[in-house]
This record gives sequence, structure tokens and C-alpha cells, in this order.
Amino acid sequence: MSEFNQLYSPLIQGAKWYSVQSWALEQTSHGAWLLESESLSRRLAQYCQHFTVTVLAQTIISNDHLSMMERELIGDSDCLERKVILYGDQQPWVFARTLIPMTTLSGKEQDLVDLGNSPLGYRVFNTKNSRRDALEVANLGTQQRPRWARRSRLWINDKPMLVAELFLTQSPVYAKENGC
Repeated sequence: MSEFNQLYSPLIQGAKWYSVQSWALEQTSHGAWLLESESLSRRLAQYCQHFTVTVLAQTIISNDHLSMMERELIGDSDCLERKVILYGDQQPWVFARTLIPMTTLSGKEQDLVDLGNSPLGYRVFNTKNSRRDALEVANLGTQQRPRWARRSRLWINDKPMLVAELFLTQSPVYAKENGC
């Protein structure tokens, strides 16, 4: 499992993010995935018989380990950093890195620390007071063989967190592009 963390964490953290307006995503097969405003986990679960999450790492990181843009999006608090792989039918589909400010982990949201192998999206989008904004995308591959990623800020009860998701090659996001 650590090979996923070693491979994909630097890609996500070094990504050059662009606003969704910079890409013509609406008319593409991958655009619907990148622009998904609700739970990505719920959407992925519709494309497989068995959807699972494996936690690769969950640690507290100091805010000085965050990029300037990450601090602008979620504040200057230290964060719980959660890295996971989302699997569909035992195939790795998405690597995700979530930054949850310690200030978010209060009140009803204290339970976010104890998600374990439960999908974050199931918890966040299980309440009326949740939303996604600040959506950005990146192509971490090439023009011919894209490897799409997205980053967005999630809000739960007016408390922020930042999620970056890298769609791995076996993910259904590429199904139409690969002729499947």
C-alpha cells in the first residue's frame, strides 16, 4: 500500500491546478466525473459490485507543511491529513488526499477522525449542510494519455476541508476514452 502513497502523493501535491473554466469539460466523457458536485464515492459505487476504501495514512500535519494555496482555501490550522485509495471490484480507481483542519474537527464533525475505511463522501454528503466549491482540475499525464485529478473544498456545517483526487488508469472516468 505504501507504494501508492509514494507514487501518487507527490503527484497530487505537485499538481498545477486550473479552474474548471480553463478546460472545456462539459462536453467530454471525463468532464462529468471531474465536475461531480456530490459524493464521488457514491458515484463510483454505482460502477462496481464491490466498492471499498483503504486508508494509506492518517496523520496530523502542521500548517507550515501546507502550500500557500491550501492555506488560502482552508485556513492556517494544523490538519488531519488522510490518504486513501478507492477501489471498485478490487481495482484501484482513485487516490485521494484530504486535509481536514483541526478547527473543523469539533462538534458533530469530531467523528471525521474515526472514518477508518468508510468513504469520506458518504459522511460529508449525508447532511443538508454540505457543499463543494473551489473546484480545480489538473492533467498529470499527457495530452494523449491524460491522468486527471481534481481538487475541491468541501464544506460540512460551514467548516472546510480540502480534497484532492487522482483518477487512476483503471477508473471508470477513462472508460469511454479507452473505448470500453
